[in-house]
Amino acid sequence: MKVKIRFFAQFRELLGTDIVVEPSSGTLVSSLIKEITQKNKKGYDAIFDETGKFREFVILMRNGKRLDNSDANKTKILDGDEIAIFPPVAGG
Repeated sequence: MKVKIRFFAQFRELLGTDIVVEPSSGTLVSSLIKEITQKNKKGYDAIFDETGKFREFVILMRNGKRLDNSDANKTKILDGDEIAIFPPVAGG
């Protein structure tokens, strides 16, 4: 099973982008993101709070559709998924 993880803006600067991984069957979205981000403390701290929960402002997308941060703790990764992680978006 192959999955692509894409980080954007400041998250990309810390963690890179277009990371292709081969998670085990049954891996949760949140677990996979934690595993990848733990390689860079600043990147991990930018996305997760001190309790290991997604920071409120982090935006998750799965295959182009918004994924609520709380749902990432119970959503299993599927073969071919593309997970995108964005910081808050501002502008006007």
